[in-house]
Amino acid sequence: MTTALAIFLSAAAAVVLAIAVTSPALLNNFRTQFLFPSREMADLVVTNGTIYTADAAAPFADSMAVRGGRILRVGNYSSVQGLVGSATKTLNLQGKLVVPGFIDSHVHMVAGGLQMARVQLHGVNQKEQFVERIKEAASNMQPGSWLLGGGWNNDLWGGELPTASWIDDSTPHNPVWLTRMDGHMGLANSVALKTAGITKSMVDPDGGAVIRNNNGDPTGLLVDSAMELVLKYVPEVSVAERREALLRASEYALTKGVTTVVDVGRYFPGASPESPWEDLSDVYKWADSSGKMKIRACLFFPMETWTRLHELVKSEGHKLSQWIYIGGIKSFADGSLGSNSALFHEPYIDEYNNFGLQVTDTDTLYNATISADKAGLQVAIHAIGDRANDLILDMYKSVATKNGDRDRRFRIEHAQHLAPGAAARFGEQGVIASVQPDHLLDDADSAARKLGVERANQESYLFQSLLSSNTQLALGSDWPVADINPLGSIKTAMHRVPPGWDHGWIPSECISLHDALNGYTISAARASLLDADVGSLSPGKMADFVVLSATGFHDMEMDMDANFVEATYVGGLRSYSYQNI
Repeated sequence: MTTALAIFLSAAAAVVLAIAVTSPALLNNFRTQFLFPSREMADLVVTNGTIYTADAAAPFADSMAVRGGRILRVGNYSSVQGLVGSATKTLNLQGKLVVPGFIDSHVHMVAGGLQMARVQLHGVNQKEQFVERIKEAASNMQPGSWLLGGGWNNDLWGGELPTASWIDDSTPHNPVWLTRMDGHMGLANSVALKTAGITKSMVDPDGGAVIRNNNGDPTGLLVDSAMELVLKYVPEVSVAERREALLRASEYALTKGVTTVVDVGRYFPGASPESPWEDLSDVYKWADSSGKMKIRACLFFPMETWTRLHELVKSEGHKLSQWIYIGGIKSFADGSLGSNSALFHEPYIDEYNNFGLQVTDTDTLYNATISADKAGLQVAIHAIGDRANDLILDMYKSVATKNGDRDRRFRIEHAQHLAPGAAARFGEQGVIASVQPDHLLDDADSAARKLGVERANQESYLFQSLLSSNTQLALGSDWPVADINPLGSIKTAMHRVPPGWDHGWIPSECISLHDALNGYTISAARASLLDADVGSLSPGKMADFVVLSATGFHDMEMDMDANFVEATYVGGLRSYSYQNI
């Protein structure tokens, strides 16, 4: 060793010793920046709060380090302070609660964004208000142009279904199409009915119904696949409009803390099977390539296109980018309760000869499911009535037996009404229940009228029963059917209090805050095979997280109404902020 080198090393040691004596924190900074410059420093350190990780191995922490959009380390501050460098940003939570970015397990993303720009009928609770809103919208339209909107719920004004006659006088020169809030029924005015050629003599299509009055004349209401009779005449939405819809929807989702969505594509039975594929190529891939994706999306495709999906997965894999994931296939077993088209073992008490609709025949469902499952694709099927759920559970069991054991993660979307013993079958068969808590707010009163109080209270929205049977419960909104609002949905799952009620509906089925949060995070991720990247705040996963106004887990649990999203981070970058946090 040369004399000069020895002198340098002695001086360096003296500096380090002096720093260590005067400031241990300064020593750490000196060590990480100068002595070990190749060590990875954090881009962001989040500290001084309560972090709910949704990771069972370490559910709570107070600090977290992020680099390159992923989580480096989670724990107490002493465990991350060595990752603080000169370029590291610090987010002081000031005691606030952080949770993983919410994953909405069931949305119709482009449809939701389009609906935001159309006539809004959510919450309309009087016939007169319904009529006035359409009249107002029509007054600003050019003759011949289509008036589109949706979100109406006849149960809010006593149950009477709207008819074309309600709005014909105010829309004599414009065809009108207004979807019910569940997406399984729509109202056309007489101009639209004439445009579509819907007459008294028309035969109902398979999987759908044209609602008629006592004289056999169409009332304007179309159910499930019958809606396509009108929709094929509605002008095609342009690519530019669909792109704007995605961006609009994504911005809105971020304000609610949603960082990942599972876009299940088609809004109703009978919709074009091409539309989800067009959205993938024209909308999602465009947003990705142009740097406009704001949240992550897992896409499902119509069951009848499963061979096309299989080829896509073989050639490109399930992960097209950090933003776009390819999920599985989706189909429909039945309709909805609100439209009296959910399939039940017993008839609706307000329609004694109506058991609901099976909108896809059993052989078609079975043949596509067994083939797609054999090809390694995930399968999700919409089932709301108890008979529809039993039908799909039976089919899934048969397919699993025939194709053999594998990590298939079959899904049932909605699973709203379950016959005795069905909740246990979900757990036994490993079938995921993808449920939407806020739907119970709309169904609590109507279920009693349609099914009878005893039957409704025995089989409706059995969240705790499903969890007790070791079922994976994934929570979502079904937006635009219900608002994309995880905090509100979590509150609903915990308390189940419909509007105007002073108590919960079937309180034994309430679930804990812990289980509800998991349903919107780690369980939702597992339900779509995304858990390697998102769902928990664990080292190596994407740094998607939400800062809430609550000052801790207990505070959130005690006062759900006071909670709101203060900031949403995607990949460690702030994507939404309520007050510049």
